[in-house]
Amino acid sequence: MTTNELHLSKGSTANAQYTLDIDPKRAGWAHSSLRIVELPPDGTHLFTTGDSEWIVLPLQGGCTVRTEGQEFQILGRESVFSGVSDFVYVPRDAQAQIASGAGGRFALAGAKCERRLPARYGPAPEVPVEDRGSGTSARQVRNFASAAAFDCDKLIAVEVITPGGNWSSYPPHKHDEHRPGEESELEEIYYFEIDGPNGIGYQRVFPSREGGTDVLAEVRSGDAVLVPDGWHGPSIAQPGHDMYYLNVMAGPGETREWRICFHPDHTEGYR
Repeated sequence: MTTNELHLSKGSTANAQYTLDIDPKRAGWAHSSLRIVELPPDGTHLFTTGDSEWIVLPLQGGCTVRTEGQEFQILGRESVFSGVSDFVYVPRDAQAQIASGAGGRFALAGAKCERRLPARYGPAPEVPVEDRGSGTSARQVRNFASAAAFDCDKLIAVEVITPGGNWSSYPPHKHDEHRPGEESELEEIYYFEIDGPNGIGYQRVFPSREGGTDVLAEVRSGDAVLVPDGWHGPSIAQPGHDMYYLNVMAGPGETREWRICFHPDHTEGYR
């Protein structure tokens, strides 16, 4: 795929339902999906999960999720920069309705799966928050649906806040091979928001094999970058503008795990 096909600018995948809509067919892979839905005050959105499991995650605002005969109240948040949010897991082969009295923006992170797990609420206080790196590579990782924090069949999803001027997703790392105990094969979507008007960031992906993915993208709020393979990182935040990204991952492995390999030329003094 070309850089233009892997760096998806805001609005380039929009349709009547979603401001961003990335499914496996659009991405050219087999597992990972991401949708963003914007609701006006008193707005509702009905969706069918099909062969995928989904997490409804507020980016701005709160909502009610009704599915499987249950109703879940999500308090949400003012913005992705204001803190961790609660969320709801919706299983495959189900219908779900999102309703928001005040309106808002909501991410639907999805992955094709086999097991049908129960619908569940994920409280914000139970989301593990990790300070990773130091100095100019310091960032905050919100492991709301990491493999260790929340049970899904295939889906792995985390949020990262990178302070303005810092690098994250560093050292460059990859997860495009199945090597038991060392590396897991995972497709990945990066979805970006930048704090403040006219803020930008940069995302690098470079080949781990001949003919592999090679992207250097200038990203803005609402953009996404697809990582089907390759070393990815750094993600660079413009000075004075904190950067947020949502990572959505899934792969073919029988075991749901996040195992990565760091680039050997960039690891000294960093993790």
